[in-house]
Amino acid sequence: MTKDEAPTMKVARLTQERLAELIERFGRQRIAVLGDFFLDKYLDIDPRIADVSVESGKTAHQVVGVRMSPGAAGTVTMNVAALGPGQLHAIGLTGDDGEGYDLRKCLTALGCTHDHLHVGADRHTPQYLKPRDITDLSLAGEHPRFDTKNRTPTPPELERRIMESIDALLPELDALVVMDQIEMDECGAVTTAVREMLADRAKKFPRVIFWADSRRRIRRFRNTVIKVNQFEAMGWASWLPEDEVPLADLCPAVERLRAQNGLPVFVTRGSQGMLVSDPWTLVPGVRIDGEIDPTGAGDSCSAGCVLALCAGATPPEAAVVGNLVASITIQQLGTTGTARREQLPDRLALWQKQQEEMGS
Repeated sequence: MTKDEAPTMKVARLTQERLAELIERFGRQRIAVLGDFFLDKYLDIDPRIADVSVESGKTAHQVVGVRMSPGAAGTVTMNVAALGPGQLHAIGLTGDDGEGYDLRKCLTALGCTHDHLHVGADRHTPQYLKPRDITDLSLAGEHPRFDTKNRTPTPPELERRIMESIDALLPELDALVVMDQIEMDECGAVTTAVREMLADRAKKFPRVIFWADSRRRIRRFRNTVIKVNQFEAMGWASWLPEDEVPLADLCPAVERLRAQNGLPVFVTRGSQGMLVSDPWTLVPGVRIDGEIDPTGAGDSCSAGCVLALCAGATPPEAAVVGNLVASITIQQLGTTGTARREQLPDRLALWQKQQEEMGS
């Protein structure tokens, strides 16, 4: 396919009856999430009672509330949990620290097992520390974020234990979701050796859905369904919120990814929804009025797509479900949003009405 040879596009469809059929099967699915589990820690700050440090003269922000939830691979896990799977497992690594303790408490509350979340004595539990102003619930109320990440290579012993966990769980799984979040190469849970193992196991376990999302290394995955945003598909290192990629440019890039990897590609396109490669289908997004927070939208979309695929959906049907889930989560400001399965029929009705108005 050349830049001037756009494929023939279908437009996705999903009925209420089909959605109900898929949702009914969610509770039988056995899912594991492999990757970089962060702790999202929100500090609720009240500027009205700010103090001044006697020693430095600098402002002492006063924390009046602390909220915690799993982040990165944990965000996918939260969203899968909210949709009610049968089983949910976490595979990854943490440090031997308080953040790791808090992360495990959060996962337990979700009904997610963490027996395969391995502890490394020289590892940090990755953390996104998010201070925010309680008097301003909009995105403007967010303070600068503080990130803690591992910036040295993952020890071979931890790498080995992660791979043993994959082999232990695979025979009992319906899907393995891979979330490769750490930007620094070889410093997270998904190393070169782990990716090579996944490519091999995907061929040996064809009934298991292998789904991968990676900020920097998506082109290194093989034999795996992959999810990218439109800019990652083009190989862009950075982009602005108002940027978008024309379909004439995007489709050849997606076709190359499809050829390299050998399985369907799901491409998120912001408010425009998704593009799916098998078959080539445009999946319009749900139009949302009012302020939104797109943080974690891709992760929530993955959760919806994976559970739908496990339930027997075609790739375009799964993309519709993913869009429905993401449209609900982005309306939740200042927190990690999730969507429950009982919210999906009403959101599908809204989407169907929007498509009728557009004449799709």
